[in-house]
Amino acid sequence: MLDLKTEQQYFESGYNLIGGVDEAGRGPLAGPVVAACVVIDKNFKIDSADLAMVADSKKLTPKKREKLFSIIREKVLAVEIGVVDNLTIDKINILQASFLAMRRAIKKLKVEPDYILVDGNFKIPKLEKPQTAIIGGDAKVFCIAAASIIAKVSRDWMMTEIDKQYPQYEFIKHKGYGTKAHFAKIAEYGPCPLHRFSFSPIKEMVANKKAPLKSV
Repeated sequence: MLDLKTEQQYFESGYNLIGGVDEAGRGPLAGPVVAACVVIDKNFKIDSADLAMVADSKKLTPKKREKLFSIIREKVLAVEIGVVDNLTIDKINILQASFLAMRRAIKKLKVEPDYILVDGNFKIPKLEKPQTAIIGGDAKVFCIAAASIIAKVSRDWMMTEIDKQYPQYEFIKHKGYGTKAHFAKIAEYGPCPLHRFSFSPIKEMVANKKAPLKSV
């Protein structure tokens, strides 16, 4: 169970609004990368059994993530997401696209945090706010874990909509990740316009003309 120990350290240092930031979708071969920012204030408490279940989104079932998605949005001070599409990912690379999604999420907030806690090894560049990057933050810090759930559920819903456009790839099942079934669909149909052409092995498949682009 996560507590608010990390956030409390920053509240005690004089900050009033803490924003936890995480992303979903860095690894897939298709679709967008989605970041979320969850803002809490010093009065926030983990006051229910449901909130006590908040953890790294990768450790939760889809059903539990969706339940927590609604609870988090109801209980915290503010929530927003930022989205960067696959075309931009191909242009600026996935790391920079992830940072861009994070900045977009923070910029959209109606309640502006005065300190950011971000999951990972790196601080968010081009962000004029004090911040700390926390390795494994989604498993250690409540507001980052909450952001991981918001980002993951949001992206999964987007991939469900993408599945309606390109049902032959079965995005609803693998959400664009490089599963054996997904590779088989790419080999059969070629990559679609929502695939990431800068990612291996799609980049090499197209270069070798083994999987030509099909606008299907």
